[in-house]
Amino acid sequence: MDSTDYLKDINEIKNLMNKSSRFISLSGLSGIFAGIYAIAGAAIAYFFLFPKDGEVLFLYGRNFMLLVALLFSVAFFSVLTAYFLTTRKAKRNNEKIWDQTTRRLLINFLIPLVTGGLYILIKLNSQHYGLSASLMLIFYGLALVNASKYTIGNVKYLGYAQIILGLICAIFPGYGLVFWVLGFGVLHIIYGSIMHYNEQK
Repeated sequence: MDSTDYLKDINEIKNLMNKSSRFISLSGLSGIFAGIYAIAGAAIAYFFLFPKDGEVLFLYGRNFMLLVALLFSVAFFSVLTAYFLTTRKAKRNNEKIWDQTTRRLLINFLIPLVTGGLYILIKLNSQHYGLSASLMLIFYGLALVNASKYTIGNVKYLGYAQIILGLICAIFPGYGLVFWVLGFGVLHIIYGSIMHYNEQK
């Protein structure tokens, strides 16, 4: 056996180890749908729930509660769609959907995300609305980067983009909805499309 064969065997072993330690069944379509849900939710919020000129969005007002419910609905349908498409892809590829790697992925994703969510709620309770969109983007980006080591693909780059967008949003707090749509809507669709294209290849 020559050195070329040895290198080939080593690469195969490395690939097997990489697959066993990383979650590989993420579906690109789930990113596209998440982006569509986010844009649809933002449109509903803008036209029906956001205060008009001279009005104030009160923390315990009806529109605020509906806005929070809308955010949770977008997140719920995004997670549900991701679960359905990822499970289908895993079955098609004869891969496990739930194992130690999946648990690590979820833990590393949820720690920054839940921390950020609680912090945003604390700020909202203090009537600080201005940086909500920025904080959502930043903590979501941190969650993606933190979980990226347990999945393949370029999820970390999506996380970096969300963080950068969130920081820019903090400079222009009056345009929070625009940056929110760009981050959770447009970036998800672009990233999901790239993932889906690579999957088809």
